[in-house]
Amino acid sequence: MKKITFPLVLLLFAACSSNKENQSAEEPATAVAEEVVPDTAQVDAVTSATSKPNQVSFNGTMVIPPQRMATVSLTMGGVVKSTSLLPGESVRQGAVLATLENPDFIALQQTYLDSHAQTEYLSAEYQRQKALSAEQAASQKKFQQSKADYLSMKSRMEAAAAQLNLLGVTPETLLQQGIQPYLQVKAPINGYVADVEMNVGKYMNAGDPLCEIVDKSHTLLRLTTYEKDLADMKVGNPVQFRVNGMGKTVFKATLISIGQKVDENTRSVEVYARVDTVNSQFRPGMYVTARIMK
Repeated sequence: MKKITFPLVLLLFAACSSNKENQSAEEPATAVAEEVVPDTAQVDAVTSATSKPNQVSFNGTMVIPPQRMATVSLTMGGVVKSTSLLPGESVRQGAVLATLENPDFIALQQTYLDSHAQTEYLSAEYQRQKALSAEQAASQKKFQQSKADYLSMKSRMEAAAAQLNLLGVTPETLLQQGIQPYLQVKAPINGYVADVEMNVGKYMNAGDPLCEIVDKSHTLLRLTTYEKDLADMKVGNPVQFRVNGMGKTVFKATLISIGQKVDENTRSVEVYARVDTVNSQFRPGMYVTARIMK
């Protein structure tokens, strides 16, 4: 029995070894087949996504549209009485940014109040002379004089009211609350404070910028491309982009404007894309790398 069993064990061992060698010989062929990549697609170097060849890529920066950026300035100068602004602070439209003092501001309010009171009196006198003139109970000269006085004072009142409106003061509020000693500077839009140029005690001339307010809720990409790429882009194309300093995160935008003038020196064209997703980390001036997706 021992002489018969021993050869059978050897035969079984040899068979198993033969099967393993056959399997090992087949495995490299399978691995090579799995590494084949179709020629019709390539990996996007910007977004790491599979994309079609000849897609337009370009560099640029983040910008804010003009209607979403406000430079705060006044038509009347003054000394900064108080302010609590810090760069980067969030403010709401209508919030008081600072208060200024200027004697001319007080005089302007007085001019409006005086002319308003005189206009009421001269209006009544004009209507009385008009009625008397119609009945030929008063001279035409007195009627014309009363009319001229009334219209002159009315125009003076309207001019003072227009100046107050430019300074953010409504005449109705002035009539109700009386003369205000300080001029309040208010935020014209919602946004974040930037480039603060004022401090307490500093005299600001008329037209000097006090600060800027940036509304980041409508961020745009200003991208540079070249005339050879214009045929491959159109308004409405989706855009994928990365932001310098924010890793490999890919954000989305939409092409909204293509420049109509080619720079004579660089042969480049500016295009604009609207950022579809708002991110609190976005800042105007950030460098981006983008690609148009057809």
